[in-house]
Amino acid sequence: MKKLKYIFLIVISSLLFGCGIYSLSEITTTAKTFQVNYFQNTARLIEPGFERDFTIALQDLILNQTSLSIVNSGADLTYEGEITEYRISPTTATANSTAAQNRLSVTVKVRFYNKDDGEKDFEQPFSFFFDYEGQALLSGSQKATAHEEIFERLTQDIINASLSDW
Repeated sequence: MKKLKYIFLIVISSLLFGCGIYSLSEITTTAKTFQVNYFQNTARLIEPGFERDFTIALQDLILNQTSLSIVNSGADLTYEGEITEYRISPTTATANSTAAQNRLSVTVKVRFYNKDDGEKDFEQPFSFFFDYEGQALLSGSQKATAHEEIFERLTQDIINASLSDW
């Protein structure tokens, strides 16, 4: 009988959460167009091309998750801002006082404007990080993976803040 109870709970949970009856966020907007202005890199440490790649990642995610069309000017929704932090720092140390683990931290300050509903405008920072081995250099595929994970999280957080009703 106890086993049947657990199976019933699993089936009900699957139906409620797996079939879309419950959703943490849903993109809702009446806008038709958006633009993402170039995000300047004003961080102390400049990673060449990072600002271009971030701008493109944000554009691509909006295109992939919405039915909005991208325009160069006069958009219903506008995203702009700066990359204010790109920092590598040790997070844990070894007995020899060397870094056991390093962290790449990125902060992006975003200004969002909604032409149809100014109450949804905001200016706020978004941050995320990537941890990696202390002996490793942040280069090549390791750097590409770090940037990809950071872009994925930051861009999704920006879209959720600007287009989702919780």
